[in-house]
Parts: sequence; C-alpha cells; structure tokens
Amino acid sequence: MINKIISKRYDIKSFPFPVYSGTIAFLLLAGLADSIYLSLHHYLIYTDIGYESFCAISKAINCDTVSQSPYSVLLGMPVALWGLFAYCFCIFLLPFAYHSDAGRKRIWRLFFAVSLIFSFVSIIFAIISTIYIHSYCIMCIASYGINFLLVFYSWLIIRRFGEKEGIITGLKRDAKFIVSKKRLFLSLATSYIILFVSVYTFYPVYWNLTPPPLSANVPNGITEDGHPWIGGSQNPELVITEYTDYLCFQCKKMHFFLRQIVEKNPEKIRLIHRHYPMDNKYNPLVKEPFHIGSGNMAILSIYAESKGKFWEMNDALFDIDKKDKSINIKKLAEKTGLDSKELATARYDNKIRHALWLDIKDGLKLGITGTPAYVINGKLYLGEIPADILKKIIE
Repeated sequence: MINKIISKRYDIKSFPFPVYSGTIAFLLLAGLADSIYLSLHHYLIYTDIGYESFCAISKAINCDTVSQSPYSVLLGMPVALWGLFAYCFCIFLLPFAYHSDAGRKRIWRLFFAVSLIFSFVSIIFAIISTIYIHSYCIMCIASYGINFLLVFYSWLIIRRFGEKEGIITGLKRDAKFIVSKKRLFLSLATSYIILFVSVYTFYPVYWNLTPPPLSANVPNGITEDGHPWIGGSQNPELVITEYTDYLCFQCKKMHFFLRQIVEKNPEKIRLIHRHYPMDNKYNPLVKEPFHIGSGNMAILSIYAESKGKFWEMNDALFDIDKKDKSINIKKLAEKTGLDSKELATARYDNKIRHALWLDIKDGLKLGITGTPAYVINGKLYLGEIPADILKKIIE
C-alpha cells in the first residue's frame, strides 16, 4: 500500500524493457571480454618468459599467482575458457528473448537460474583463492561482480515484466519456448556445440610444462665447486648460474625454457644449478612461512646429485603438483632410480644440509631477494634474463 502511494505521489515508473535487457547484453559482453583477457593472460603466463600482468600488485592481489596455481585449470581446460563458453551460452539465449513470441516474458527464469549457477561457481572460486591460493585476481573478481549483476537484472525483468508463475513452471515453459523455435534453436545449438567440441579437443595443453628428455648428446657434470651443470662442456659462449626454488612457478618455467635452449645449443650454453629455497625454515631472508617444504626438496636434490641423479630428481621435483600436501618419497625414488629409504633419511644428513646452506649463503651475499635469480658474467638478474643476452646465442 505504501509503495503504491509513493509511486502515485512521485509518479515513479519502471524503466522500459530495453534498458534492462540492454544492460544484461552489456554485462554479457563485458564478461566475454574479461574471459578473453583471462584466457590470453593464462596462455602468456605459461609461454612467455618475460610476461607479467598489470594486476601483479602484491602477494595478496596477484593475477599471475592465481593463473599459476593448479586450480586455474578445470577438466583439461583453463577456467577462463570455461567462463568464455559460459558467457557465450547466455549470449546465445538472448535472441530468444527478443523473439516476437517471447513478449518480454520468456527465457528470463532460465536466464536467472543460469546466472545463479554462475554466481555459485564464483563463490566457490573465491573460497579456493582464499583458502588454497592465498591470492586474488582483480579480473576474476570483476567476473564475479558481473555474475551477481546478471542475477539481479534478470530478477528485475522477471518481477517487472514476467508472468506470475512458479519457478519450476517458468523454467519448463522457457525450455519449451526455446525448443519450439526449431530453426533458431538448431542453428545456435549446433554452432555452440561444434565450437565447444573443437576447442576442447584441439586446444593446446601449454600449461603442462615439461623439460626436454635428458639426452646423451647434451653433456652434464659437476663443477669444481660441486654444483651440477648441463650444456657446453669445454668453452661455452654463455654460462648461466641459476638460483631456484622448487615451489616457485617462475623458476620452473624459466628452468624448462633454459633447458630447451641448452638442448638445441649444447655447445654454446652451460647452465649451472644452485639452490635458493624461499623456505623460512632454511632461508634467513624469509621471516614468515612461505614455500614450506622447498628446503626439504632441495635436500633431496642434493642427495640425488651425490648419486649421479641430479637432473632426474630436479625434473621430478619441479613436476610435483602443488596440490600435493606432502612429497611422495616412494614415487620420487621410482622416477629417479634411487633407494627410497636413503632418500627418506637424506634430510638428516648434516653434509647435505651444509651443502644447501652454502648455496643459500652465496645467494645472500649476492643480494638475491627472490627467485628465480641468475648470475651471468658476474652480474645478477632477478626474475628473468634479458632477451638480448639469450638472443645472441639462439641466433
């Protein structure tokens, strides 16, 4: 009653239907653009060694960290790409809403239900970012907002233009209405299914970073100081000393990239490996819990080095899924051909722990504040190697 009096007194009127439907169309296009950006971002994170997004602001707000996590891929496809197809599905629904027979009343309960699912999924991914990734992506948060707004505006359309009917009844009538427009339905459904199946089948699995297999044509050994090397044996044109952490994504990406270059140019480049775990239990530079377990992983690697299996262990450690909460010693032993019992007790070996400390101490002297770090001709490079240095070798 009060609403009627207020509406009559101030002549409050609802906006016309195109305002609401147009807003939904705009939101869908915004969501599509956001998903395209996130898909491209995900691709570049794994394939471009120098790429860094604009929203890599801090440890807590960092799109790169979210894309690097194993949770950025779902059922064999990047989550961003799933989002792209989700928005495409909703865009394909819009032509039915503007059909002459729809009368502004049809498909909106179905659209509302789909938007609710989108919002529920958004909440799940927000929880994953909070509990497991410990970082948030600005562009992901933008998509969450878009999903909630889609729920709100589709609800407004139902309330102001829809028929008074139950949710289940409305969903059934919306579905029957869509199927009844056979020509439009078949053309859109066929196009969507073909597009989805094609992308899902042929989309490159670029996020599975793997090093090239160890080749007998690429020499490797131990330096006079006791550090493993691979590549140029006698007089390499370029010697790169890397300081890495086995739980650092950029370390993994850069290391595998360098391994590929070494594989193709074995007489030009020598890669020397040093350990610099950003584990607060081992590295005095790190004051808070961070990359917990990377120190123990480095110890396993040093033990494998003493048995002539460093590169096998190195590749196996970098390949461990970040979702795993513990290291499976038995699997590592099987992959590397080492004794599982000796491997399990390696972290108690004082000689191995001392060797790790020497690497960390040298890194501290160099002023390394994060990983990966590289020393080339006595100069320190943090994060990446300048392209012009590698370009000379590759050319």
